[in-house]
Amino acid sequence: MNRLHILASFALLAVVPPLQGGVLAQSSSIDTRLAYQYFKEAQALCRRDNGRLWGVSLCGPMIFVDRKTRAVVANQADREGILTKNGNVFVGTLPAKVNIANTAIDWAGVKWTMIIFPLPEDKYRRANLMAHELWHRIQNEIGFPSSGTANNHLDSRDGRVWLQLEWRALASALTSRGKQRRLAIMDALLFRAYRRTIFPRAASKERGMEMHEGLAEYTGVKLSESPNLNQYLVNGTLKEAAQKQTFVRSFAYATGPAYGILLDQTGRKWRKGLTKEDDLGTTLGKILAIRFPLNVKSAAEARAKNYDGDRLQTAETERENNRQKVIAAYRASLVDGPVLTIPLQKMNMQFNPGNLVPLDSLGTVYPDIRIVDVWGILTVSKGALINSTFSRIYVSAPSSLSAPSIQGDGWTLELNAGWTVTNGERKGDYIVKKTE
Repeated sequence: MNRLHILASFALLAVVPPLQGGVLAQSSSIDTRLAYQYFKEAQALCRRDNGRLWGVSLCGPMIFVDRKTRAVVANQADREGILTKNGNVFVGTLPAKVNIANTAIDWAGVKWTMIIFPLPEDKYRRANLMAHELWHRIQNEIGFPSSGTANNHLDSRDGRVWLQLEWRALASALTSRGKQRRLAIMDALLFRAYRRTIFPRAASKERGMEMHEGLAEYTGVKLSESPNLNQYLVNGTLKEAAQKQTFVRSFAYATGPAYGILLDQTGRKWRKGLTKEDDLGTTLGKILAIRFPLNVKSAAEARAKNYDGDRLQTAETERENNRQKVIAAYRASLVDGPVLTIPLQKMNMQFNPGNLVPLDSLGTVYPDIRIVDVWGILTVSKGALINSTFSRIYVSAPSSLSAPSIQGDGWTLELNAGWTVTNGERKGDYIVKKTE
């Protein structure tokens, strides 16, 4: 979902017959000829896999969406008659109540794989993106339900240091063989284990995201048919991962495929019987019979020097100092200052997973987010705080209460009928409530 997608298909492009209405359908801002070509590529990708990876076919309903115009091109008809057939595809417009993202979505009576158009021009990256999102459509079916747990500890100095050292060791493992590979894998697992002693509840949270986005990205990388998966993971996935603004939701895009490919290269059938409770690192460690030293802390600190750990810690200390300034500013505007509180009941979120700012136990700040819920549509461009239980979202106090479009600094709220904004508990606060 979302996103940090890499690679695409090694298959030759399908021959695409002419479409009615020329390259651009009159009712769509999306190139329908190109969309049809991509649908054929996705179909070929699914057929090559033939259910071997996860025991079920990845093929299914797909829609491409233009973020600006909300134009939709689909590979099949919907069940509510919203889409119109245009040559080999179906076209229409996505309603405002539906968020746009790379994800699996139920709309118009069909469970779709939704992908934002245009797709990557590189065929390996394009196939990776499509396979990743196709997996999300079937993940519940194969026992890996979506996990929305943010790993806020990975925005702290220590969390970031030991995660990046794990990535560096994984990169070494992917580019080496024999004893050197085994040692690099041991280092990666050692750094992973030490991080989880610093943050005792991290293991379950990290596992949840790895079994969600990590397996999706592994599927994308695996089915992209890139000629050198190991090198691409090192030069692409792992290198790009460290450049993200925050790792709290993006880290699994790197660890998932890295561990997955290393597990494949053991020759074991590790996917058979895999459950959402399993840990990819633990699974690899068991297969290779890797044992940790008694003092994990001292061993990890010693091995970190082999991965330029001292320089990394210096850089992360500086980042942490700057992060505290950002946190202070968000606390002033979204916690201590006057706010509008909005309940979250049946929310559908569209956000950037690469720029989140955790506020410890208070929740997480989403610098830009769009939420559709029973009360209407909230669009934010300057930060909103969602509490840790995902029951409320806070934005700065409104500057205009003119319904139905209520506005504040960097946000707009379009209220549905039956909802209103009233005074909150603190002076200057407001709250969205159902009209009595």
